[in-house]
Amino acid sequence: MALPPGRLIDIPDRGQTFIREVQGPANAPTLILLHGWTATADLNWFTCFEELGKHFNVVALDQRGHGQGIRSRRSFRLSDCADDVAALADALGVNTFIPVGYSMGGTIAQLVWQRHSDRVDGLVLCSTAPVFAKSREERVGFIGITGLATLARLAPKQTVDWFTEQIYLQRKTEGMDSWAIEQMAGHDWRQILEAGKEIGSFNSLQWLPGVDVPTSVVITTQDQVVPPERQQRLLDLLQDVDVHLVDGGHNAIYAEQRTYVPKLIAACLSVQERALQS
Repeated sequence: MALPPGRLIDIPDRGQTFIREVQGPANAPTLILLHGWTATADLNWFTCFEELGKHFNVVALDQRGHGQGIRSRRSFRLSDCADDVAALADALGVNTFIPVGYSMGGTIAQLVWQRHSDRVDGLVLCSTAPVFAKSREERVGFIGITGLATLARLAPKQTVDWFTEQIYLQRKTEGMDSWAIEQMAGHDWRQILEAGKEIGSFNSLQWLPGVDVPTSVVITTQDQVVPPERQQRLLDLLQDVDVHLVDGGHNAIYAEQRTYVPKLIAACLSVQERALQS
């Protein structure tokens, strides 16, 4: 599996993270790829780098606590991740860009616009939603994650390591290739659990209608992680928006890559074209 060049980069006053970069055509816009919960830049986007690079400059980073992402004693906050993206763009000399967010990365992309709208040329939101926990059962599930996140913060490191190995990592890695297991083993599991808590409380319903840049939404129509009807709420809230449907589940970006990758490219090109017209 060929991946584009990667490196560690220091983001001033924030920390160090890992990025992969693809140099696109001359004068191409820049995409910043934002991965999902418990993934990494590589795990989420490995099927997409080469094809996206034919049209765009591409940057993908490991989010806080994920893979080789920023390590911090602070509690995980999606808003901090959004600020990390803007600070990374500064460090790379990128003025404006298109955030492309998958699942949790979609919440971060939305927040990048909310907190740094002058930097955002457009948005591509994939397998994500404006709110993740609505039913009683969903809220109870996220309350459980909240409790585990608190325990991970208070417990000795040995206890957190045991929890990771015996319960969480074991379940998440069933059937995964060894390189994927290695990627996940590098997570800061306290921050991963806190990220789950943050996703459960995310809600952009009130402010998302104010998005003033072209947006594309990629919906995975067989998704059992983020229900399709919740993904479709983005279409009701956003103004300048188009939709790209993929007949697949939440893992379609690699399980159905022959279908998914062309849809993702079409979504990004649509945003670019509309941004140039505005």
